[in-house]
Amino acid sequence: MSRAHLHGLSVADSAAITRRVTAYSVVVATILLAVKAWAWGASHSVAIMASMADSGLDLIASLITFFVVRYAALPPDKEHRFGHGKAEAFAGLIQGGLVFSSAALVGREAIVSLITPAPVHQEGLAIVTMVISIILTGLLITAQGRALRKTSSIAVSGDRAHYAADLASNLVALVGLAAFAMTGIARFDAIAGLLVAAWLVWGAISVFREASVQLMDHELSNDARAMIKALVTEDGRISSVHNLRTRASGPVIHIQLHADLDPDLTLIEAHEIVVAAEERLLAVFPAADIIIHPDPHGKAEPHGGHFGEGAH
Repeated sequence: MSRAHLHGLSVADSAAITRRVTAYSVVVATILLAVKAWAWGASHSVAIMASMADSGLDLIASLITFFVVRYAALPPDKEHRFGHGKAEAFAGLIQGGLVFSSAALVGREAIVSLITPAPVHQEGLAIVTMVISIILTGLLITAQGRALRKTSSIAVSGDRAHYAADLASNLVALVGLAAFAMTGIARFDAIAGLLVAAWLVWGAISVFREASVQLMDHELSNDARAMIKALVTEDGRISSVHNLRTRASGPVIHIQLHADLDPDLTLIEAHEIVVAAEERLLAVFPAADIIIHPDPHGKAEPHGGHFGEGAH
């Protein structure tokens, strides 16, 4: 199932979690960039340079995410009646582009180093730097993982993909440096850089894929849709549900459906049934924007235009 707000979180609760974890991200990125810049200046390691470049772009991406999650959580206004949630998906596209840029830079430097290998200086210092980076990045990824289990923030998910790639690059760089330290073969360092570049490309593709799901208004998972139908039809006066349409937009999900009711009900009775169904949905999906259209069972003519009866 999508992380479709099944944890009883409102938009405000979700926003508070994402704001906190994105602040952590900025702090960690700043520390890692400073440490790696110092270590690269001392060691001239291609693997350290690769990891430093990744951390520099991670800092830019983290700053983008820091501001985007705050914007995405803003309530709807007269110009954005469906809210601002898709800003998170746009942030994901930017993050993916930054990761690709990082991969290109790292790959170029690694290829040059393979052709004309240069020794790594102070490899012990470089190894210590990688260990520090691994510890800090691992702690941040753990915090981001906890946030993602409670929210559906694609911006945080993209940021976490950066740091997962960064963690992998640190591990690969550590192996490369250790291999150089034991063998004296400088090309091990360059090979580690190439592996980092390949990992970054894979991470960027994953971020692009996840962002496209929201930008293309992909349906929620089958499990989430089945839960929505079950919640609505808990009231036996709603005989069935059709034309269910769902999508995610940052911290908000949108749910639209038609509910079949007894055609002899009064408008007031039908309204009360629909409102009760909305309340059941909001108890499970508190960050949902819900529209339920009541249909007289067996007597409703096709309506709603091209989108009205096309999706079941």
